[in-house]
Amino acid sequence: MLDRQFSADIQSRIDQKTKPLGSLGQIEDIAFQLALIQSQNKDTAVTNIKIDKPMAIVFAGDHGIADAGVSIAPSEVTQQMVVNFLNGGAAINCFCRANNIEIKVVDTGILFPVESDHPDYFIQRLGDRTANFAEQPAMTTEQMEKGLELGQRFVETMIDDGADLVMFGEMGIANTSSAAAIVSALSGEPADACVGRGTGISDEQYNKKVSLVATGVERCQTSEPYKVLTELGGFEIVQMVGAFIGAAKRGVPVLVDGFIVSAAAYAASLIDPSCKDVMIFAHQSHEAGHKLVLSKLDANPILDLGLRLGEGTGAALAVPMLKAAAEFYNTMASFAEAGVTV
Repeated sequence: MLDRQFSADIQSRIDQKTKPLGSLGQIEDIAFQLALIQSQNKDTAVTNIKIDKPMAIVFAGDHGIADAGVSIAPSEVTQQMVVNFLNGGAAINCFCRANNIEIKVVDTGILFPVESDHPDYFIQRLGDRTANFAEQPAMTTEQMEKGLELGQRFVETMIDDGADLVMFGEMGIANTSSAAAIVSALSGEPADACVGRGTGISDEQYNKKVSLVATGVERCQTSEPYKVLTELGGFEIVQMVGAFIGAAKRGVPVLVDGFIVSAAAYAASLIDPSCKDVMIFAHQSHEAGHKLVLSKLDANPILDLGLRLGEGTGAALAVPMLKAAAEFYNTMASFAEAGVTV
């Protein structure tokens, strides 16, 4: 857990800025959290929050449950979108370019692998794809454990290379089904409270999706997070859980994206509660289960833009809010410095 010995100093610095107390609302909360994270293992509270190298990491993986028709797209689209990411043509690429965010793409186990020597493409495959979790465990215990290790190691390597703010995105046809099942199993909430329309499925597909998620959760019969990830998870989700754990261990803030990433965040927070200290929640998506999982995480998301794309897009769009919070904390004058009396 975060050492809070400098909390009063950080809050005093924020309160002495030339503004009424609390008048910058959530921007003040973000500045406080960033300053507290970056003050760990220091002799005094930081007076300069650094966001010099934000990085988006998109984890891609395929899901056996896709064969049951729970999405409008086939698994081939996962491969096609990975190529699109590498070519710079996806929404996440646009938002990363707009905000000077580095982007990395990780194959955690897609059905149709991409052959590429792109410098920002990494292969960490746990298999071709998960099994259909409505019928059998999505993966083996060994795959789950390896996924956690690979995700943790990857983000720690990126931090060693200078990343000081990370955000995770995902790509994988049918991964909202896996995320909904994970949230349902971990929280005890019914499947229909966790399942949404994903990419825009029909009523018939939606009803089938609810039924299959409920079947998988009933088969799972546990809320123990490691077991839930094994029984219901995705390769990309498991590696994101590991990445959350790695970022927390290194004391680097994580800007949390939408429903699928938040499901991974929820699992990570149950495995290692200190993960929650470094999480900043980017947005409230329009996927049905996202509001539920945010409530379980006691989260206060920054944006509500009606997003439901994934890829890390909501996190990338929230980066300017964090940079604004840092700039306010770093350079806004105090009453004493400005000669303003109140």
